[in-house]
Amino acid sequence: MTSIIKVNTIQDGGGNVLLTSNGSGTLTTNNIGGDNTPSFRATMSADQSISNESFTKGAFNTETWDTDSAYDTSNYRFTVPSGEGGKYCFVSQAAIDNLDSGENITTAYYINGTRDDKSYNSQWVSKSTNGFGYCNNVYIVNLSASDYVEFFVSHNEGASQNLEADYSYFGGYKLIGV
Repeated sequence: MTSIIKVNTIQDGGGNVLLTSNGSGTLTTNNIGGDNTPSFRATMSADQSISNESFTKGAFNTETWDTDSAYDTSNYRFTVPSGEGGKYCFVSQAAIDNLDSGENITTAYYINGTRDDKSYNSQWVSKSTNGFGYCNNVYIVNLSASDYVEFFVSHNEGASQNLEADYSYFGGYKLIGV
């Protein structure tokens, strides 16, 4: 036995439209499965000097996007909005020039002002002299409303070097389904 239900709109118990059909086979969904928001991506408007062997907060002062206005471009931090606690994925790249072989870039995420050592990532430079070093970092963490996350960078070049604005970024999003 085969059953056929013909509808153009499916709503939840609160009257919110979940699915619509135009009658020609084109479906439009609304919030089925959720979305990965809040989310943001921030870059830097200028290079930033990073002292040798000193963790420095990245000055990511330019938003590429910020779905929930949760990233603060003056304090360079993402704050979990009210009602949006859960697991978050943060992604970043730090680029520093003038590094020699054996020197490194180290990055870490700070939660509520404290470095989470589980977020610690270090990339050693293998070029012989004065090359670009990159350190990518992906970090998944469970956060509550009002927790804030910041991205810090360090290196061991021996003297202050620039965190390169054109190649560095900080972003993140809420994970769904976990």
